[in-house]
Amino acid sequence: MPTSFALADWAVLGGYVLLLTLAGWLTTRRGMNSEDYFLASHHAPTWLVAVSVLSTVQSAATFLGVPDSSFRGNFTYIGGVLAALIAAWIVAHVLIPRFYALKVTTVYELLESRFDVRARRAAGAMYLVGRILASGARLYLAAIAVSMIMFLDVSPQHIVIASFVLLVFGLVFTFMGGLNSIIWSDLIQVVLYVGAALMVLLFLWSKIPLTLPETVHALTHAPAQSPGGQNKLALIDFTFDLSAPWGIFAVLTGVMLLNLASSGLDQDITQRLLACKDARHGNRALYASVIVSLPVILLFLMIGALLHIFYERPEIMAAAGGTIMPTFHGEKVTVFMHFILSEIPPGLRGLVTVGVIAAAAINSGLISMSAVLVNDLYRPLAKGRSERHFVRAGRLASVILGLALFAMSILSYYWQRYTGAALLDFVLGVMAFAYSGLLGVYAVAMFTRRGTSISVIAALATGFLTVLAFQPYVIDALGLPVAMKGIAFPWQLVLGTLVAAGTCALASGKSAKELTLSSAR
Repeated sequence: MPTSFALADWAVLGGYVLLLTLAGWLTTRRGMNSEDYFLASHHAPTWLVAVSVLSTVQSAATFLGVPDSSFRGNFTYIGGVLAALIAAWIVAHVLIPRFYALKVTTVYELLESRFDVRARRAAGAMYLVGRILASGARLYLAAIAVSMIMFLDVSPQHIVIASFVLLVFGLVFTFMGGLNSIIWSDLIQVVLYVGAALMVLLFLWSKIPLTLPETVHALTHAPAQSPGGQNKLALIDFTFDLSAPWGIFAVLTGVMLLNLASSGLDQDITQRLLACKDARHGNRALYASVIVSLPVILLFLMIGALLHIFYERPEIMAAAGGTIMPTFHGEKVTVFMHFILSEIPPGLRGLVTVGVIAAAAINSGLISMSAVLVNDLYRPLAKGRSERHFVRAGRLASVILGLALFAMSILSYYWQRYTGAALLDFVLGVMAFAYSGLLGVYAVAMFTRRGTSISVIAALATGFLTVLAFQPYVIDALGLPVAMKGIAFPWQLVLGTLVAAGTCALASGKSAKELTLSSAR
């Protein structure tokens, strides 16, 4: 049974808040212009950008979702690292050099060079819609953890309170010093949540009455009825089942496209890569973030596998000598937090909870969204304004967008329960809404002479609507084939991308301008 926080736990949480506040204050530059605020003046160290990218990509989806994935299934999620490496190679060779050559602040400025300002604004608007969906879903994940900490449950009203607390926390650090402050706070948060996960793994391992070889045997010979099959350590699934999101074919197509869009077309990640000195350093930061993610993901997968033994294998845990076996009857999405709150002792529990909150920070999403809203949508309409004006506009935009994330986190509570999707699959699936249109548009813009600003707008819309058609509530409302509910998010993204690319390429592109790429080579 989860227990309330002790004084030692609250003291650790208070220390974490003070540490981040100090880091934000020390890294805040006075008299910032918009380049300082949104791109850290291109002076961010490569290693620090890599850590910041890692922090942004992992988030609460990793801390809560990956253990849930291996607790329910196996280790096939690790295939996402292979997909990320392939995507990083494409981004490093195709996109990053062009972004630096055009000296962009947001990645959507490239479409203005290829088409016109309407295409840039449309892509920026689609990014904002998609990022509100995705970051709002991540905020919901974080709210699950905070709600369990504060109230020991995941009721709707407590999710509202927890989401609001996290929103205020994220806004404070976005206001302080822009991107420079955020990437330094990302370093602190990565150290905290990885360190917390290591402590959980060691503590959990001490509870398992098995040697390492015995643990491996238990996980590779799970009961036949175990979710994910009898081999809980399986790395590759060669299935053609369209409902399996982590089958190798889904990984090499849809999951690769997801990583390609995340690394190269999502301002949340690309903004960090553009904060480096030049394209070469940006590419290094991207590769480093993917490579370092491998041990981090393995760490959380191992936690989920051990939680399977701890909660689902009473015949093994009985050997520990206890008369009361550990049980878990709550929602599967909260299994990791349930263990933290019910099994970990005070003090250490507070430190591990800090790790959860560190992984859940939303300030990175706010700064990237405000950059797009100000630079792609507002700046062209406010010519002649001072740089300080755009910094203030960026802060106001953060508040407006933060409220949108708050609303989305509440919607996600009901959305995720309606779909019945696993936590990780739900969050990643939400990202497909905006990514499908952006991937289709950029594929046509970069590799063909076809397309116009009108076809770009149409492609963004059709990509979004294609993914929307696979949502269970839409299928039920429109009476579409029930089998569509079983299509996993990677295949939804593949189909949405193809539809968007076809729509964009319908126009002849006679008015398209040539990209000036000579300086990028």
